[in-house]
Parts: sequence; structure tokens; C-alpha cells
Amino acid sequence: MSDDDKARRLAALRACTRILANPPRENLAERLARLVSESADAYDLTGPLDFYGDEDGVVGELERRVAELLGTQAAAYFPSGTMAQQVALRIWAARTGNPLVALHPLAHPEQYERDALKAVSGLRTVHPTRDPRMPSADEVRDLDEPFGTLMLELPLRVAGFVLPTWEELTQTVAAARERDAVVHFDGARLWECAPHFGRSLADIAGLADSVYVSFYKSLGALSGAALAAPADVVAEAKAWRHRYGGQIYQQFPAALSALAGLRNELPRLPSYVAHAALVARALREGLAEGGANWPRTYPDVPHTHEFQVWLPYPEDVLNAAALAQAEERGESLFGRAEFFEPRLPGLSMTEVSVEAGTLAWTEADIRAAAADFARRLPPAA
Repeated sequence: MSDDDKARRLAALRACTRILANPPRENLAERLARLVSESADAYDLTGPLDFYGDEDGVVGELERRVAELLGTQAAAYFPSGTMAQQVALRIWAARTGNPLVALHPLAHPEQYERDALKAVSGLRTVHPTRDPRMPSADEVRDLDEPFGTLMLELPLRVAGFVLPTWEELTQTVAAARERDAVVHFDGARLWECAPHFGRSLADIAGLADSVYVSFYKSLGALSGAALAAPADVVAEAKAWRHRYGGQIYQQFPAALSALAGLRNELPRLPSYVAHAALVARALREGLAEGGANWPRTYPDVPHTHEFQVWLPYPEDVLNAAALAQAEERGESLFGRAEFFEPRLPGLSMTEVSVEAGTLAWTEADIRAAAADFARRLPPAA
């Protein structure tokens, strides 16, 4: 997109009377105002500023809160999930004496971290499966190389925010234990997994030796992450955090926003997950009613509050239709999320994230808007 196209799209979205998913981001003034408003209810703002993440300040409070929620002995705050996860995996490699990490090729370290595990920590990776799902217990058990750590991303975002069943998850973890491996969960979006599994966050985290969670994904914080694990692992992780440059002078804005997210957004996530099933169904039906060719959502019933929408049209055709709908009708289905062609030319996908604003949309609302969107597309072949 050119700068002019981006500006036109943003102006159209800001003028919309309603947006189903992925609304435009706030400007600086709006975000600062919300931070002050929400933080006042989440933490005592008369307390001292944090310095280097001291345990008596807001960062320490956030670490204690995460450990409590996940049922672990301790937690360490990190400025980024990439750093938290690299630290966790290098610790386990040192403790097991095995630098090989078994993980999915669609997992975050393989997709978005520029080979940091190899380049920074000297670790190697192996893939139990290439199918767009979590590896099965048999695939882990039958892996032909000894590995020290099994990393599972819950949910597996690139594959469609997909999760296994609880039985499948416990069996896969057990298979790793049979191989004398430790288990680490990439739980960047762990917060919204509880409804699918029908288990508490502590029950889910309790299956693993360590868990990473994000604060800006799902919870809407400014940034930041945490690594939750036994106390001795967290103590070592804090030493590595310092070495990696994560011992930042002051982090109170991000920590305050994370506490606000735990207070305000975490309790709402089950309602978002429940509404996502209605949204996905209504989108499929409305797109079909409007004449769209082969509309699909994946999964059909979302496992979390996020899912994929697939349509057999070029990305520029779909993005043009989205812009026209926003400008002419004053509403948007997909907000700032763009369609793109991830695999085959002419087969496009976008991601939908159900959040607070989505709850105001009824099934009839979604079907009508989806049908209007579809009518802006070329006739099906």
C-alpha cells in the first residue's frame, strides 16, 4: 500500500459507525488517556516508580499476579516474548544437556524471529509434524532424534489459532516425558484457551515445565511478556534477561497496562470465544448469500476468539471491496486487517479477532454486512 492508500483506509475506518473486528489503533493521546484511566483501577498509582523491575514495585506485582494465575512458583517480566522464549529454551537446553528443540515449523520462533534460536543461542530445531496442527503423541514419541525440549504453541496461530483437545494435549506432553524431555508452552495467547479445554489457566500451565504469556496479545497491553516457571528457573531467567538487555530502567507504563488487561480483559475473554462461533457462522452464511464464491472460516467453529476467513479472490480485489464498504456504508467487517495470499495466487486469507466491540453485532447484523461485502466482489465463476 502507498502512503496515500494507507491514509485513505485509516480515514475510512475512523469514519465508520461500527467495525466488526480489528478496529484501527488509537493515536498517542487516546492510548495515554486510556492507560491513565484503566491503571487507576488496576494498581495504586501513588506507589513509587519501578527501577529495573524491582520486586517491590509494579513490575514485581505483575510477576506475582501472573504466577498466581498460572499456578507456578514464580514469573519473570520480559519486554518481549521473543526474549522470554529464547531465554527459556536456552535454560532448558543447558539443564538437559541437549540443544535440540522439537517444535512446529509454523511456531513463532521459526516464523518470526529471524533464526534467533540458532543465531543467538546455538540451538537447533526439529519438527515432529508439518501438518497444520499440534504434533500428536505418536509423532513426538517416534521422532527419530533425541530432543531436550518440546515446545508447543497454544494456540498455533499461523495454522488458524488451532488447539488440540485436552486429551490430545495431555497425551503429547506425556509422550515428551517418556523421551526424558522438558515441555515449554508458547502461551502468547494462552489467556483465551481455557474455554476450549474446559480447564483453568493453572491446569493448562501445570502440564508444562515453563510457560510464556504475552500481555499485548488478547489483553491489550502496551507490550511485554512473562515467563512462568519454578522459582529456580525464574531466577536464572532473570540473570539471562539482564544479559539479553531486558533489564530496562523503567517499565511501569507497560506493566500498568498489563495489570489493567488482567483486570479488565481477561474476565471478558470467555464471552469473546463464545461469540466467535456465532461470528464465524454468520460471516460464512452472509458471504454465501451475497454471492461470494466458496467462503470459508477456519476452524469452522473457532477454538479461541480468533480465526481465519478464506475467499478465492485476489487480495487486491478483497481489500478494495473492504475499503468501498467502509467508505460507502460506514461499516467494516475486517477493520485494519488486510487480506493477503499466503499460499496460492488468488486464494486470500485474513484473520478476525473478536473483541469487546464485536459483541454488539448480532447474527443478523453480521450476515447483512457480509452479504453487502460479497456483492462488491466479481461474480463467482
